[in-house]
Amino acid sequence: MNERTGLVTMKGNPVTLLGNEIKVGDAAPDFEVVDTTLAPVKFSSFRGKVCVLSAVPSLDTPVCDMETRRFNSEAAQLADDVEILTISMDLPFAQARWCGAAGVTRVKTLSDHRDAAFGTAYGVLIKGLRLLARAVFVVDRQGVVRYLELVKEIASEPDYAAVLDAVKKSV
Repeated sequence: MNERTGLVTMKGNPVTLLGNEIKVGDAAPDFEVVDTTLAPVKFSSFRGKVCVLSAVPSLDTPVCDMETRRFNSEAAQLADDVEILTISMDLPFAQARWCGAAGVTRVKTLSDHRDAAFGTAYGVLIKGLRLLARAVFVVDRQGVVRYLELVKEIASEPDYAAVLDAVKKSV
């Protein structure tokens, strides 16, 4: 498995990412995760829609909480064929609990806990911690990556304006 270092830090300490490096213009790899009911979800089932893939370490942390709430509120201003998918290694039960408590209804939370299929396919699985690095990918209707941000410091938020601009350009 590919290992990449020097791209991301956690509390200032470098971490190693496992998986393939994704670049703008690449075909978005397919992967399978589970939703909050434990049902399998293939990314390919969203083909034909613009998708924001928001990878977060855990919804039960302050920055992930803020980020997911922000994307949930932004979703109301986006076209109906835009899907925002927040993916973490959290168990589906924890994701469902968090969404209910946070009132998040426009973002779909998906769990990569079984196989780390998303984390390795997109190169955001943190070696040794089995968490996902904070990253955002915008994938167009044809399944091409049009934007990506691998957030340098995991405790920082992504550039929301750049993500939303990329979504608008992909619609």
